Amino acid sequence: MTAPLTADAHEYGLVGDGTADDGPALQKLVDALGEATAGDGRPRTVRVPAGRYLIRDKPVLWRSGVSLVGAGRGATCFALTNPGAPTQPVPLAWFTTAQHGAGRDHHVADVTFAHFEIDGLGVETEEYEVLAKGLGLQYVLRGRFSDLWIHDTAATGFGCDFLQDTVVEGVLTERCGRQDPGEKMGGAGIGIGVGGWGPVERLAVTDCTARGNGTNGIFLELQQDDWVPPRGIRLTACHAEDNRYGISDWGADGLLVTGCTMLGNHVAGFDVSAQGTTSVGGRGGLVTGCVIDGNAGDGIALGNTPGPYGFHGNRVSNNGRYGYWEHNLAGGDQEPATDIVLESNDIHDNALDGIRVDAPLHEPAIFGNRIRGNGRRAAPEAHGGGEGVHCGPLSLTDERADWLPGGHRGKELTVGGEPGGAEATAEVTAVVTAVVTAVVTDNTATRLTLAPLRPGAGTAWPDGTPGPGTAYRLPDSPAPRAGLTAAAAVTHPYVHGNRVRDDGHPRTQVHAVWIAPEATWTGGRVSGNDFGGNGSASTRFDSAPSGGRWRDNAG
Repeated sequence: MTAPLTADAHEYGLVGDGTADDGPALQKLVDALGEATAGDGRPRTVRVPAGRYLIRDKPVLWRSGVSLVGAGRGATCFALTNPGAPTQPVPLAWFTTAQHGAGRDHHVADVTFAHFEIDGLGVETEEYEVLAKGLGLQYVLRGRFSDLWIHDTAATGFGCDFLQDTVVEGVLTERCGRQDPGEKMGGAGIGIGVGGWGPVERLAVTDCTARGNGTNGIFLELQQDDWVPPRGIRLTACHAEDNRYGISDWGADGLLVTGCTMLGNHVAGFDVSAQGTTSVGGRGGLVTGCVIDGNAGDGIALGNTPGPYGFHGNRVSNNGRYGYWEHNLAGGDQEPATDIVLESNDIHDNALDGIRVDAPLHEPAIFGNRIRGNGRRAAPEAHGGGEGVHCGPLSLTDERADWLPGGHRGKELTVGGEPGGAEATAEVTAVVTAVVTAVVTDNTATRLTLAPLRPGAGTAWPDGTPGPGTAYRLPDSPAPRAGLTAAAAVTHPYVHGNRVRDDGHPRTQVHAVWIAPEATWTGGRVSGNDFGGNGSASTRFDSAPSGGRWRDNAG
């Protein structure tokens, strides 16, 4: 066959009728164009008209210099399926180290993937297979991935690693990681392995959306623990919603996250930890100008990092546990995190502490923040059932209740079994069912809003919506709940110019600062803060600070 610079897919055997297997014709075309590019150094493009192109049982091995360009999302669709190969992962395109010997000297260069959809719903492997992606390329040089819609893949949707001089823009991933229960490797919307090109990987991820994916919305992960965490990676104007984690840094150095939104994720909006394959947390990153709101767990969860890390000018609000949580997972770095900076953030209306320190910090700087109205999980224990109680797919309503709005945020709701207390009377007959639990994301006086059972699900209930009158229970509120809690070793902190208050009715943020019994607070300076207007005393020292200077703090 001839090898034009631009090839119309229909002219080379692709049908796009949703029935014929277009994989062999696409592979033949990619091979021919790849050979031509290798011969004359001129990259080629496959243009794919609107249609539904079936890729059955076998992925397409990609070639350097060959681009794939469709007619637009929803117009050109590649439908992945494996009915004849139940053990075979079927990404649309792959080129990997393990299968094909990909590396710095054997890479894919000068490729564009743009303007099409990948539907992964037809791939079902006998066991979870990390390679059952939408795109699965490694070692890409001068790549561009633009205007893609990838959805319902068994594993990660966009799963490409080691991207040098590459741009990922306008990629929408939804409900990927379909076969991942949330604890496997992969299963993300956008998952990018890093470190393969050395200490600098020049990668920009911009204007991407990740919604309802099994693990992370977007994550960067160091792939070998003896590699240097790379610099040069930027995430800008991205949106992560209803994933297990929103955006995660599992091994980059100096990751820049700017102008992103992380909403309604199940564990944390932004995560730095040792959960990646190499148990290496990120370090040196900057998170600026982001909205991290309404996540069922924590807003920012940071740990297993030597530091530094900086958070500047973010809104961290309405999360189901802590606004910012410093903690370490087992198996990762346990040394004190040095030079953590929280500056000019608005940390408000989180369910428990605004800032919670459960792992050692050395020379943290916390200045210019507004830490207000946290500790919203202030409602007492509640239970009920019978008349007036009814459930929706993501809600429970008790028309007899009078709950503190937001007061059950982040609690685990138990539904079923026997009701307790005064509700178990002749006047109220509760329906007894099997016991299930769900996480409360918010509440009004009579209605609980619940997190989905898993990312991408449309319901909180594993076995169908409970019937009217079902018994329920909500646990009591923990206390105290402070603006800033230290429950680990904090050495030489700089805490200056913060406004830590609660102007709500009632005031649910009990203290501005609480040093817990297990904490040590050594040296440093705490000055010029406004600690007035909290629910109880401005400070509570169950472990007295040692050395340093506390002065000019109002309240």
